[in-house]
Amino acid sequence: MSTTLLYDLAHARTGDKGNRINISLIAYRAVDFDRLVSAVTEQTVAKHFGDRQPTSVKRYVLPKLHAMNFVIDDVLDGGVNDSLNLDMHGKSLSYHLLSMRI
Repeated sequence: MSTTLLYDLAHARTGDKGNRINISLIAYRAVDFDRLVSAVTEQTVAKHFGDRQPTSVKRYVLPKLHAMNFVIDDVLDGGVNDSLNLDMHGKSLSYHLLSMRI
């Protein structure tokens, strides 16, 4: 079975507060939602963000919106105000999620 980039099936919105990121993954088409729910789990997201060493990944499924929301802890180098790494806030990490292959 071939793999697909999440980018081809969904778009993402994000926010960050402190060292916690919130990423919403929204299917472009309702027919792809079940595939996303099956493939994009707390475990696969934690693995995809493994180099950032998240301490927690929580998924909330929103079927009426064909979306999922992920809350990921401790991946922002302490948060935008604490980090010397200016790119490690929400927006850049939502693009990282969309680069995941399923």
